[in-house]
Amino acid sequence: MLPDAKPLLPAAALAVAFLCPAAFAQPAASSHIITSQKLDWSTAAALASEAVRICAAQGYSVTATVVDTSGHEQAVIKGDTVPLQSLSVSYRKAYTAYSYGLAFNKNTTSELIAAGVTGPANGALNTIPEVLFVPGGVTLRRTSDHAILGGLGVSGAPGGDKDEACALHAVEKFRAEFQ
Repeated sequence: MLPDAKPLLPAAALAVAFLCPAAFAQPAASSHIITSQKLDWSTAAALASEAVRICAAQGYSVTATVVDTSGHEQAVIKGDTVPLQSLSVSYRKAYTAYSYGLAFNKNTTSELIAAGVTGPANGALNTIPEVLFVPGGVTLRRTSDHAILGGLGVSGAPGGDKDEACALHAVEKFRAEFQ
């Protein structure tokens, strides 16, 4: 054996440790994977359908949108004769109920408006894409611990209060499934 070989072995092991730390790493105490809770697709679709059905029974053709915890559309149900803008408005109401309900612990877009969450008088928060402080959005929460699961937005009835009433009734019908 060469006299200089011994010092190279620890140096080589040290280099491997720096270049490949996983080779020497201990199991992590916690995971680096994040999971989020949301409704399954069938419950989201049933929830949106129920909101449209409730409004239709009152003579209102609406669009209902459920957003998940990423803020993306999970289910969209359009009534038979909804106005074109109801598609984007229902999404924006759902998104606002979800994102600002999460941030300010409110359950509807009406509660957000009443709490003054809409921002300064110049309407600056309304300039944020996808945000719409208009009644008709409901924050979806897990029943056991009130964790946010998404949002439901309804648009197309003659007034956001009517949209929100349909959304709230649909949420109440399915609340037991928000486990």
